[in-house]
Amino acid sequence: MQILTYNLNGIRAALKNGLIEWLSTKSVDVLCFQEVKATPDVVDLSGFETLGYEMVGWYAAEKKGYSGVAIFSKIKPDLVRAGCSIPVYDMEGRVLRADFGDITLLNCYFPSGTSGEIRQAVKMSFLADFYDWVNELRKERPNLIICGDYNIAHTEIDIHDPFRNKKSSGFLPEERAWMTKWFGSGYTDAFRFKNPDLRQYSWWTYRAGARANNKGWRIDYISVADTLKDRIIASRQYNDAVHSDHCPVWLEIA
Repeated sequence: MQILTYNLNGIRAALKNGLIEWLSTKSVDVLCFQEVKATPDVVDLSGFETLGYEMVGWYAAEKKGYSGVAIFSKIKPDLVRAGCSIPVYDMEGRVLRADFGDITLLNCYFPSGTSGEIRQAVKMSFLADFYDWVNELRKERPNLIICGDYNIAHTEIDIHDPFRNKKSSGFLPEERAWMTKWFGSGYTDAFRFKNPDLRQYSWWTYRAGARANNKGWRIDYISVADTLKDRIIASRQYNDAVHSDHCPVWLEIA
C-alpha cells in the first residue's frame, strides 16, 4: 500500500495549481488531504475519478472555508469513521479514519497555535486528548498509521532556524516533548526512520521567499505503529510539489 498525506491549504486552490496533473505521474493507493477548506459538493472531483480514486471520506469543519480532512482511495476501505468523539475537535473536522484489512489509517489535522494563546491552549489540549484517544483505539486496532499535519517540528533537524524559533508555536519545548513522548510510546516516524540524516522540510511560509530559500519546517508526518515498523518499505517527501504551502509525504508499506 502506498499512502500520500498532503495539507492542501484549500483543495480548490490546489486543483487550480495542477494537483491532478501531478498526481497522474505518481502511483499512490490512498490520498489523505488536510485543510480541504470546503465541502465536496462545491469541488470538482472528476479529476480524481479519472485517476481511479473514490472519495471514501470527507469531514468538513462546521465553520465554512476552514480546516477539514478527506480521503481518496483506489482501495475500498472496510470502514470509514469521522471524528474522535470529542465535540470541540470534531466540529473543526480534524480526524478521519479508514480501515484497510488489518491497518487502521487516521488522517489528521492538528490545531495550530500561531494565532495566539487561546488557540495554543486548544492545541495543547488536543495533543493530550488525542494521545489518550489513539491509545484506546490501539487496544482494538493495533496496526495504526497516523498521518497528517501535526503542526510541530520535532527536532532541530526539522526546522531551518531552531535557535530563533525556540519560542515559536510549532517548536515550543512542550510541543517537542509531546512528539518525543509520542514516538517513544510505540510509534515510528516513517520518514525519519528511512531518512535519518536528511534535512528536508514540508512547510514554508508564503512570506519573504521562504520556499525559494528553503527556510522551512517539517511538520507533516506519517506515524506508523511499531507493530508495522518491519513492513515500512520506503518514505519520502515530494519537495517539488507546489500546489500548497506544504509538500506531500509518502509512505510505502507492505
